[in-house]
Amino acid sequence: MSPTYSQAAPEPKRNMGEPAPRLDARLKVTGEARYAADFPINNLAHGVLVTSAIARGRITSLDLEEARAVPGVIEILTHENTGDAVKPLPFGSGAATSIQPLADPKVWHDGQIIALVLADSFEAAREAAYKVRAGYAAEQPSAGFDAAGAETVPALGNAKSHSEDPSVGDAEAALRGAATVIEVDYATPTQHHNAIELFSTTCVWNGEQLTVYEPSQAVYGFRGMVAKQLGIDQANVRVVSPYVGGAFGSKGPMTPRTGLIALAARRIGRPVRCVVTRGQGYTTATYRAETRHRIRMGAGPDGRIAAFTHDGWEVTSRPDAYVVGGTDSTARLYGYGAVATKVHMVKADRNTPGYMRSPPEVPYIYALESAMDELAVALKMDPVELRRVNDTMKEPIKGYPYTSRGLMECFDRAAEAFGWSSRDPAVGSMREGDWLIGMGCAAALYPTNLGAATARVRLSADGTVRVQTAAHEIGNGAYTVIGQMAAERLGVDLAAVTVELGDTDLPPAPVAGGSNTTASVCSTVLKACDAIREKLFRAVGKPDEGSVRDVLEGMPTGAIEEYAEWIPPGAPQDAIRKLYQGASTLRGGSQGEKMMYAFGAEFVEVRIHARTREIRVPRITGAFTAGRIMNTRTAHSQLMGGMIWGIGSALHEKTDIDRRHARYINKDIAEYLVPVNADIAKVEVIMIPEEDREVNPAGIKGLGELGNVGTASAIANAVYHATGKRVRDLPIRIEDLLEA
Repeated sequence: MSPTYSQAAPEPKRNMGEPAPRLDARLKVTGEARYAADFPINNLAHGVLVTSAIARGRITSLDLEEARAVPGVIEILTHENTGDAVKPLPFGSGAATSIQPLADPKVWHDGQIIALVLADSFEAAREAAYKVRAGYAAEQPSAGFDAAGAETVPALGNAKSHSEDPSVGDAEAALRGAATVIEVDYATPTQHHNAIELFSTTCVWNGEQLTVYEPSQAVYGFRGMVAKQLGIDQANVRVVSPYVGGAFGSKGPMTPRTGLIALAARRIGRPVRCVVTRGQGYTTATYRAETRHRIRMGAGPDGRIAAFTHDGWEVTSRPDAYVVGGTDSTARLYGYGAVATKVHMVKADRNTPGYMRSPPEVPYIYALESAMDELAVALKMDPVELRRVNDTMKEPIKGYPYTSRGLMECFDRAAEAFGWSSRDPAVGSMREGDWLIGMGCAAALYPTNLGAATARVRLSADGTVRVQTAAHEIGNGAYTVIGQMAAERLGVDLAAVTVELGDTDLPPAPVAGGSNTTASVCSTVLKACDAIREKLFRAVGKPDEGSVRDVLEGMPTGAIEEYAEWIPPGAPQDAIRKLYQGASTLRGGSQGEKMMYAFGAEFVEVRIHARTREIRVPRITGAFTAGRIMNTRTAHSQLMGGMIWGIGSALHEKTDIDRRHARYINKDIAEYLVPVNADIAKVEVIMIPEEDREVNPAGIKGLGELGNVGTASAIANAVYHATGKRVRDLPIRIEDLLEA
């Protein structure tokens, strides 16, 4: 059956933008859009990485003789001839890891870079890379949870990014006094991004000037960090990344590879391009770490939750204190009475994890929303009504209000569209022939993140507009929505607007992460366009009203150009200076005295064959409130894609690990399972208009990471409803549903 996708007709409110086709659509489908590895470079040399075959130990020898004998080989970089030429970056502040390969013979994890082969052709470099022979003094690695030698430490006090374990009241006493108490454990696996565009770096030196072509979610961040790696002035570095072919967080932090390729290009006096293989991308970049959760909840007969505790554990690498700490969201989603949370890190011999679409929310909300379903079952209460009873306009930790909160409106709209009222609550009661039918639901939320941003807008006398900002097109439609803001504010057609992105020659914008780009950059473009309007109408002696096109003929100059800076409330006053240096200062969510979040509700039907236990998802419905929607077409695409990814998260995705050797097993997209067309049937996206002018001048919340937050738990809840079997460890596979 072919997939069918539907969209509820948006209500005619001013916060629902036009479904304009993407400005870059034709370029992409015709192959004219240039991704980082597509730029033609003269006299190009090719680099291929060699990675370690052990997860812990030291390199004792490197035999390069056979590799150097391959015709066309130019040079091979190893720790023996590189050492401290590329400076290690401290973890955090944009660096993916503090591990700097080729600095010394130490091996921190499987697949660590141990050599870089340079040759006249890719084929020669690849052949030579296969012929590099490394000797090791291997040590027994710790693969992760429950492994001997793995170290568990609290995140609070050990990870700079984790500043709070949200707690309030006496949760233990409240649990003891509750009429109904549940205590449940959940787990999520290692997952990798697997973007279609492979990781790559191309470096070109022109005297002291370095140009880097690399798929990046933060070109200014990359510029500052590669300058630090090489000890050069960042003014001499340009980073170019006009299009990114999928990132999902993996191309946000700076990896050590960039500095190595830049060093190689300088050493051989030629441009160098290195395209990382699919398998090497699993270990030389970041991933979503596996997590474990223990949730306890106590409620009264009416369903009001009196106590909530959430303990989380996350795997990280030995040297780097990476943690997502999703209790910041789970502790605030409902109007609990008392709350106690704690996050732990488990240090193992693995590469450092990193951000992956909805980094904290996907694993932590999965645990919470699964537990909410288990509590509803224990209370013999409808899962939607349990959430309604515990809905709140104030978060429970400090009592701060939400700027807006449409959670229950999302549940009501989605439930009606899905047909939730037809659900028989009795487990295993719904069936069609050999297929058991289950229905489940879950909440979704994502913080509204905002970052300081700059933009330059130019209005010409012919009515054309040019917008320049170093934001990023990562498949989210940034060119289009930024162009729409300029077109709307200046009263011109979208076809008259040209948008330039992804280049450090342009004014800086924040990292394309945390779903902040549309809100942050559109707020800045709005400011620049309003300044242009004011100048234009003042110049022609008319009040600032009506269409710009009506007064262009009287414009005394050839063009009006405005540069604008926007700093979100609560951000440091030096945020723009930091932005130019490559540091984004995102604010929002629970940071402040008002809670800024987008919300959603997802309903899923699963069908499980009574004998084979095949699992199918014939339909999924999601309703979402996310402030102003700039473009209903691109927003629908983002939410639909997120929901499909959520199906994969629940039923398919898992990076398998050889626990004896701490090595990934399925390092390819043949064995790393993701949903295909046959797995997806009807996907219904409902976007509910929402006015929220407290979040930013444009009223935009951001939604790119919202759609995949609740899906996995909704599916797990539906599987229980169909079979009576509660699978708490993702992904859910056929073997999990076979009778014991």
